[in-house]
Amino acid sequence: MHDTSANDSASDLTASDSANDSASGLTVNAPASDAPPLAGFTVGVTAARRADELGTLLKRRGATVLHAPALRIVQLADDSELLNATIELIDHAPDVVVATTAIGFRGWVEAADGWGYGEALIQCLRGVELLARGPKVKGAVRAAGLTEDWSPLSESMAEVLDRLLGEGVAGRRVALQLHGEPLPGFVEALRAGGAEVVLVPVYRWLPPEDLTPVDRLLDATVGRGVDALTFTSAPAAASLLARAEERGMTAELLAALRHDVLVACVGPVTALPLQSLGVDTVQPERFRLGPLVQVLCKELPSRARVLPIGGHRVEIRGHAVLVDDELCAVPPAGMALLGALARRPGWVVARAELLRALPGAGRDEHAVESAMARLRTALGEPKLIQTVVKRGYRLAIDPATGSKYAQ
Repeated sequence: MHDTSANDSASDLTASDSANDSASGLTVNAPASDAPPLAGFTVGVTAARRADELGTLLKRRGATVLHAPALRIVQLADDSELLNATIELIDHAPDVVVATTAIGFRGWVEAADGWGYGEALIQCLRGVELLARGPKVKGAVRAAGLTEDWSPLSESMAEVLDRLLGEGVAGRRVALQLHGEPLPGFVEALRAGGAEVVLVPVYRWLPPEDLTPVDRLLDATVGRGVDALTFTSAPAAASLLARAEERGMTAELLAALRHDVLVACVGPVTALPLQSLGVDTVQPERFRLGPLVQVLCKELPSRARVLPIGGHRVEIRGHAVLVDDELCAVPPAGMALLGALARRPGWVVARAELLRALPGAGRDEHAVESAMARLRTALGEPKLIQTVVKRGYRLAIDPATGSKYAQ
């Protein structure tokens, strides 16, 4: 299965209408906010291709997007490997050609035409068994003036492989149009069955020339400045992990991804490099950008802390807070304080402990008072946080909840 092949569509998305604070045992069964489902969350996008489309889908649902392409695509016109593979197939036609992606197949034909081999390639493909993985690939095949011999209803490369092996591939020459990444087990199974496999490497990927955005994304992830990372290809995941290793921050990155930052992959192939390192991922049932965003719209709000404070429903998101239906932007220092208070809802948290939670605050406890004043202003409800003289601060958890933490 090839995760990056999809021509994705968006759908109307909804968030969960309740949340559970497992740490405190407080459950709030309140209607979902009218705020967009991803408002207050920061999502990292590692895609190179179709990053604008994914970013637009996320922003429409309220997310702040941090884009850092983990790869760059080798331009087809400059790709000598694709040119050589094309000439080889024209000179020595295969028995079967497997077209895996619509954009990849179109790009291949267009590149061949630019090199002066377009008509020769089309003539070659007319004389072979042509398999198209899914309806979008069929459309690209027919747009080139060709007709596919077969296409699976499931859009699954596993079904394509079953058909080929069922027909028998011993002694047959099979050309496989790739799209930036290998297909685990597919090529090996064909070769084990006796086939000669020719790889057509459409859209090869290399590390980005400018690593600055990637380094910023890594720093933000390790610092918990993003709430989720999205991946649409296995090479992008592998590239990000490789850059973390180069910078000596693999352990820090994996700790963040395993415990605090949601990792969303467009499909199981994309998730492999991460899962092999013990990183759990979430994936949509359909390997498309729209469903990927839908998964985020469900998962991120469900992870937010929701507490009944001072007669209000307070939902603590990545870099903002929902007070009832109003989204309140909160400075990073304020979010750090609120997070420390929410970890012990109803308990008094000492200034010294809150000072340690402040990023770069030093030793002056007046920094806590200043940050607390700004936090109360940002929330618009000063009484949500109570000052306990000579002791510290606490959240004004509603007594009606019967929380054992209230004091």
